Amino acid sequence: MKILMLTPYLPFPLLTGGQTRSYNLIKRLANLGHEITLFCLVKSDDEKKYAPELEKFCKEVRVFNRPEKPWTIINILRTGFSFFPFLVMRNWASGEKTAVAKLLDEQSFDLIHAETFYVMPHIPKTTIPIVLVDQTIEYKVYQHYVENYKYNFLKPLLLIDVYKLKFWELKYWKQASKVIAMSSNDRETMITQVPSLNVEIVPNGVDSTFFGAKIKEKSKEPVIMYLGNFTWLQNREAVEVLVEKVWPIIKRSVKDAKLWIIGKDAKNFFSSLENKDIRIEEVKDVREAYQGAHLLVTPIYSGHGTRLKNFETFASGLPVVTTSIGIGGTEAEDGKEVIIRDDPKDIAQAAIELLQDPKKYSRLAENAKKMVQQKYDWDQIAQKLSDIYKEVAHA
Repeated sequence: MKILMLTPYLPFPLLTGGQTRSYNLIKRLANLGHEITLFCLVKSDDEKKYAPELEKFCKEVRVFNRPEKPWTIINILRTGFSFFPFLVMRNWASGEKTAVAKLLDEQSFDLIHAETFYVMPHIPKTTIPIVLVDQTIEYKVYQHYVENYKYNFLKPLLLIDVYKLKFWELKYWKQASKVIAMSSNDRETMITQVPSLNVEIVPNGVDSTFFGAKIKEKSKEPVIMYLGNFTWLQNREAVEVLVEKVWPIIKRSVKDAKLWIIGKDAKNFFSSLENKDIRIEEVKDVREAYQGAHLLVTPIYSGHGTRLKNFETFASGLPVVTTSIGIGGTEAEDGKEVIIRDDPKDIAQAAIELLQDPKKYSRLAENAKKMVQQKYDWDQIAQKLSDIYKEVAHA
């Protein structure tokens, strides 16, 4: 099938969950015989050097520039005088919509794949079926952020943007031929908002072989880790909870423990936390972080979707302690493949117990690794997406 795919990022290098998902699916969809033309966004021209990696699997890769920084006066003013929310304006690329329209006039496609609803404004009116993938329900994320915002006098202005965000997110769901959610919880939320919506679940996955390959020894000292893309609000919020409410309890019981905060823009947001016990870094190969650490502890209280960090951690043989929201989108069961606790004190105590109980630690890690190998490998996920393509396009 001929697919036109739009993503709000260039899917390489694999620094974020979105990049990792798109790259692995594109690679496997190409192997399944699909011809993909990729239109993607970058924040700087320097990112364009990675396009050849995608050209290995795509017929064509077109790259467009979006604003380099989100919180600029221009983006804020454009949002203020637009019906679109800030997220759409921040990801608007001048010239992409015209280029898409020209391409659709010149070539025939079986299907358009839109990765996230906020690339949809770049698609002109068309009769070609559209599969819209929402990696998370954006309006819920921002609504949670605004509800907990510390400056009450600014909340009314921020809520206006949340209302616009919800309006457009739901509008684009309705325009799509098929909507894809990451988890059953997301699907239920979508159908609650739009009962007639045609929604399938295509969760995130993992390259079990890649993450299972040993490249590093574990740290001699017990290491608690949080890994994520810190441009996302829920990851920054989780680190604040971890540092303020969870880590101090662990440190009192496990005197030689260290804390690693690893991921995209970690230095930008958390460099002030760095000390002899806390490491703040962005690594080139996340396997080094997974294999060097002892536990992934993620006190996540907002956001939807499926978190790639869980699958990668499981595949790396590292136990996870998280919240009921943090484990969303997997079939992992508390006490079998993961430890689920919602109170920060309980999260800390669970982490301490795992560090002090080698048998429970090993059992949890082995069960989780087996689960992702059997149910969440990217090959299986890509095949499911391919089947959906054929159904939507009546191929």
